[in-house]
Formats: sequence, structure tokens, C-alpha cells
Amino acid sequence: MSGADGSVLSALQLCVSYGETRALWEVNFELKRSEIVALIGPNGAGKTTTLNAVQGLVKPDSGKVRFGSKDITGMRANEITATGISLVPEGRGLFSAMTVKENLQLGAFTRRARANLKSSMEKALATFPVLRERSGQAAGSLSGGEQQMLAIARGLMSEPEVLMLDEPSLGLAPMMVSKVFMTLAELQETSHITIFLVEQNVEAALSIADRAYLLEEGRVTLEGDADGMRGNPKIREAYLGL
Repeated sequence: MSGADGSVLSALQLCVSYGETRALWEVNFELKRSEIVALIGPNGAGKTTTLNAVQGLVKPDSGKVRFGSKDITGMRANEITATGISLVPEGRGLFSAMTVKENLQLGAFTRRARANLKSSMEKALATFPVLRERSGQAAGSLSGGEQQMLAIARGLMSEPEVLMLDEPSLGLAPMMVSKVFMTLAELQETSHITIFLVEQNVEAALSIADRAYLLEEGRVTLEGDADGMRGNPKIREAYLGL
């Protein structure tokens, strides 16, 4: 699904508050089809709030969120997932006592996904072969990296057009971070899925992103293509340690 301007997901003047505290101030962004777009910035900048507002987990005070040409502002989270947007939350949100296979099946809760459960499961297991080996194993017994792979695979089970990920590198060893980000790049290339990536590891995010937005204190303060952002003196000093 694409809007008249070619965007698959966009926000216009998005404002979100928690009580008396404003978390987002007139945030604008757009993702084109098959892009990887990174949302970077310090802790507390509003990055998770942005994803939650898109997914319908928090209600905006004002502004719009559009999926293609459809206004999805204020829709419920399950309805937004059914339209084609899937969120892999920070902390993964797995059911630790359930098996890998059962966790994947839970990801296919939309009507379209249930109808294609077998093929979706095969695609997920082909993308993450280690999960095939662990399919009967409790999710809580997996390593941190394997749990992150399972969380991403579960997000893919709803057959989304847009996959949003909140801090997928959190708590992972550097080698596993590289593996997860390589898999995301391969997903974009092979399935042409659009990826919206919130990530503290700015170098890793910019290594696979097409474009990026810098969010600071609830406001977008910088945006551009990944190479340009990587070369920006502000990004280099504050986020890349260069």
C-alpha cells in the first residue's frame, strides 16, 4: 500500500503526551516502500513512543499517522497489525514457557496470516534456520540472540508490509548484533519489506539504513540519507564517538 506521494508509512505533526508531560512535538517522518529507515537518538528522546503511536499502543494528542493512503490514527493495535504493520517490541515480549513454534503461531493472528500459516511458518524458519532446530524448545531457554531472532520471526508471521523494530540489538553480543542486522538487510533485499528501526547502536543502524531521522527531546532535529547522517559532525561526535 502506497500513498499518493509514494510513502508506505508517514506521520504528520504527531504530538503525544503522558499526562502533563509532552513526549513528541510535531514529529514528521515518511518511509518509502522497501526502505530501511532508522530512528536514532538518546534515551528518553521519544523513539519508543513514536513506534507505539504508529502501532496504536498510545493515542496521539494531535497529528496524523498514515499507512499508504489510509489514516490509521487512533485505530486499535490489532486493527493496525491487520492492515499490514507489525511491531517487534523492546524486550522481545516472548512467551517464555511456550515453544518456539507456539510463539510463531501466535504471531499469525490476523485473518490473512491464519490462512497462510504454513507458508509463513516455512518462510520464518528459512530466514532463521536455528529456530527450526529449536522449534520444540521453550522460548525462555533460548540464548539472547536466538530470542531476538524469534521475536523478529514472530513479527513476520503476520505478513506485514512494514516491520517496526524497537532496539533489536539490546543486550546482544557484538557478533550477534552483526548477525541480526545482516538478516534485516537480507530481508529488505529478498522480500522488499519496509523496515522502521529504532536503535541505540547508531553505527549498526546506519550501516543498513537507507535514511535516518534524529529524534531529540521529542523533536526531529536532523534527517537525511544514511551516508550523510554518518558524516554529519553532530552525529559523529555525539553518537559515533568520532
